[in-house]
Amino acid sequence: MGIILRIIIVLAAVGIKFFAGADSLPLMIVFLAAGFFMLIKGADWFVDGASGVADRFGISQLMIGLTIVAFGTSAPEAAVSITAATKGSGVDIAIGNVLGSNIMNILLILGLSALICPLPVQKSTKKIEIPSVIFVTILVLGLGMPDGEMGRTDGFILLGLMAVFLIYTIGLAKKGGSSGEETEIKKLSVYELILNIICGGAAIVLGSDITVSSATSIARVMGMSEKLIGLTIIAFGTSLPELITSCVASAKKKPDIAVGNIVGSNIFNILFVLAISAVITPLPYRNPVTGADFFIDNLVAVGAAVILMAAVLNKDSKIKRSFGFIMLLAYAAYFTHLLMA
Repeated sequence: MGIILRIIIVLAAVGIKFFAGADSLPLMIVFLAAGFFMLIKGADWFVDGASGVADRFGISQLMIGLTIVAFGTSAPEAAVSITAATKGSGVDIAIGNVLGSNIMNILLILGLSALICPLPVQKSTKKIEIPSVIFVTILVLGLGMPDGEMGRTDGFILLGLMAVFLIYTIGLAKKGGSSGEETEIKKLSVYELILNIICGGAAIVLGSDITVSSATSIARVMGMSEKLIGLTIIAFGTSLPELITSCVASAKKKPDIAVGNIVGSNIFNILFVLAISAVITPLPYRNPVTGADFFIDNLVAVGAAVILMAAVLNKDSKIKRSFGFIMLLAYAAYFTHLLMA
């Protein structure tokens, strides 16, 4: 019965999605609440399904977080950036969406998750995955700044590194890592666990879309400028799946999924989302007319990854609440810079 209810809720979300831009303010508020409900329930199902599959097959929670959860929660970024590239609006959306989401993922989402529960980090995450995030973020800077664009060759370079990352995650899968805990989710069949993942992922993506559409409509009714809407609601909206999923995983004491989700999403955003967008059409890193570029945002994205690295360099290998607070302060400073720029 639970699975049937999940499917009904997802189908209801599909129906709501088509009316989320309605002009009625009371209706917008109802849809906004429905969107948040979809996000919260979807993340709950998704984390349970993903962790259940990991336990059932002896796959490490970290590997699940780096792949299934990370790729699933990055769907909005992929949709926005790739659609932007096909429409030729990459200078405004594709690169900015990836860098902005990656900054938010670390400083805001991991910051909040760490405040909920200190997040222990595995040795491989400290030695390989987090340094990889730093490397690929610096690589974007190195590829984009010299000629002022992310071209097709740059995109293929990033896709090649994505293949290397996938091979690495296959190695993680072989290491296993069942928690051995007896939970209700383990009583579900593999079929039900997979349906949990599918329904949860669909609810997260649809809930994010409904929330963004409704919140944007409310903001416009309240007289907010397009610039402020873009800097707040839209940027926040594409990261809502990561935010909800990581916070739920943290609350459920699944730190490897919470951290793996963010680290995996950041790698996926650069090595797949940005790469595919660049292969579709070259993305201007520097505006040829105004001279404005993504240099500062790229540096902040590198800095965010360095802060994450610093957060785990302690004897407990944990992202502690104190560093969670530092991350939130850093994001507040960056957000203030955006509003004043």
